[in-house]
Amino acid sequence: MPVDVLRRMLDRLDPDTPPDGPDGPVALLERRVAELLGKETALLFPTGTMAQQVALRVHAERRGRPAFAAHPQCHLDVAEMRGYGAVHGLRFHPAGDRNELMTGSDLARVGEPLAAVLWELPQRDLGGLLPEWDDLREQVEAVRASGVAAHMDGARLWEAQTYYERPLAEIAGLFDTVYVSLYKGLQGVRGAVLAADEDTMAQAAVWRHRLGGAITDAWPLALAALAGLDDLLPRMPAFREHAIAIAAAINADGVARAQPDPPQTPMFHIHLPAPKARVERAQLAMVADHGTRLFSALRTAPGGYGCSFEVSVGRHTLDFAPDEVVKLLHDLLDRAR
Repeated sequence: MPVDVLRRMLDRLDPDTPPDGPDGPVALLERRVAELLGKETALLFPTGTMAQQVALRVHAERRGRPAFAAHPQCHLDVAEMRGYGAVHGLRFHPAGDRNELMTGSDLARVGEPLAAVLWELPQRDLGGLLPEWDDLREQVEAVRASGVAAHMDGARLWEAQTYYERPLAEIAGLFDTVYVSLYKGLQGVRGAVLAADEDTMAQAAVWRHRLGGAITDAWPLALAALAGLDDLLPRMPAFREHAIAIAAAINADGVARAQPDPPQTPMFHIHLPAPKARVERAQLAMVADHGTRLFSALRTAPGGYGCSFEVSVGRHTLDFAPDEVVKLLHDLLDRAR
């Protein structure tokens, strides 16, 4: 809730804190994220969409090649109206099966010269799946050895770290550029940070300015993110354990199916054996009766029967015991009949 975010911001706001400059919240946030990720420097962007497209553009301009590869369900392609092409003249090459993680073999089959390869960690549209560490490392090293840049879509890197159980800097160290979100797992207001070496970030700063992203008075975004780093980042392992417990309860009961099983991060998908339209009406009835909302959006299953939704486990989800979630799913599906 907005009031909770404001309280967390005020709790960390020294009366003498300047709004900008080297001691302002934005500079403090950029330095802190750069240190966490083991990068030379970092920049605050108003959106992850802008941050990632800028990173790919910089890599493309350096190499004189407009193409980048990523998983077929890459966020840049499915959720950003293909701004990479419309704004930056970049070309996307999907690599691999849309329902499986991208592999080194998938990347080896890409025929055209690439400027960069993007890895989304975790792969949101696959329920938060992650490649195993050694496989990820081998993929990235092969790409970089061929002169192609490695970029991480780390919108949920904070959550992914709970599976790899390695320092954030070690994970980020595989990649040339790393983007992290400030409002998903950290529950900030909005915004993103892009981190890399100083030369790369100097070029990124130019494009951030050209695209209108060098906003003034960004200190509220930074303060909210700093509060999230203090309060929520240390709790990510607990969020993952709760996600595992909820998924196990759902699958043991059989009312629905949770995937992956077990979840690798504090997020997973719940698949329901009922049509999307009926489930949407059932949730409206639940909200009217007792104010409970289980999802914000549903996806249809192939063939039209059945649907699924995403669960992201955070501090508010801890208020719901696994058996309570199972009961709510029974309520939802009983109403969807």
